[in-house]
Amino acid sequence: MSPSLKPLNQQVIVITGASSGIGLATAQDAARAGARVVLAARSGDVLEAVVATLVAQGHEAIHVAADVAERDQVQRIADAAIERFGRIDTWANVAGATIYGKLEEVSEADSRRLFDVNFWGIVHGSLVALPHLRRHGGALINVGSEASEVAIPLQGMYSASKHAVKGFTDALRIEVEGVDGAPVSITLIEPTAVNTPLPEHARNYMDRQPKLPTPQLDPHKVAAAILHAAATPTRATKVGLMAVLDVAVEKMAPGLADKIAVLQVPRQQRDEAARDPMGNLYRARGDGIVYGRGS
Repeated sequence: MSPSLKPLNQQVIVITGASSGIGLATAQDAARAGARVVLAARSGDVLEAVVATLVAQGHEAIHVAADVAERDQVQRIADAAIERFGRIDTWANVAGATIYGKLEEVSEADSRRLFDVNFWGIVHGSLVALPHLRRHGGALINVGSEASEVAIPLQGMYSASKHAVKGFTDALRIEVEGVDGAPVSITLIEPTAVNTPLPEHARNYMDRQPKLPTPQLDPHKVAAAILHAAATPTRATKVGLMAVLDVAVEKMAPGLADKIAVLQVPRQQRDEAARDPMGNLYRARGDGIVYGRGS
């Protein structure tokens, strides 16, 4: 059955990672488009303030403080959405984190925690959302990265987790859409570098403050891709020219891609001392800010 998706102004949309960056931009833009939104993240106080602003602007929104690494907490997000709005039309798994450091230096505990957030968080969200989306039709949208298809030095475990997200999402799509013929659209979003607070929130093993290489996308451009997929069945979409180019080089000339990747090492470090090496890997640190420090 081909998914038939509702216009945004008729949807209930759940967004994880909604306290900053792409998740916050998506929540703002979805609300402005007329959707009823459910914002989820660990930072309940930040979400409360964001929702208060949206409600004051005339939008319908609620928030749920939850760690996507915990399946029971993700279930609470769905339960809250159903209790308040009666259904879920789109579920966007946006929550994510990263680690800066060489793979040999990163502790196993940190690597496992990163997978708990980036990979298992998407698994939990997907499997909790699917029964609701199967019932009435809808969209499941998983945010990967161009790192779902290319490797990024100094963010090796992040790359591994995003590769895992792609493998899971592609297999799930085949099973749900292809084998079962369920009325659910399953989308993988693969942005290039985005100007969000992700580097400031990162677990950092380097002695210098991390950053993302330029050029960087506006988070609202990624939000637009997510919301397009919420209303129009979409298999996958790369956001940003660099995502398209980097993946193309990886597929056609992987040896060249490796050499180019080496050049990314200095472009991921600022010329200043590291400020908060622990970042938000284990603690809530959403700040209600869409943009990072840019380049």
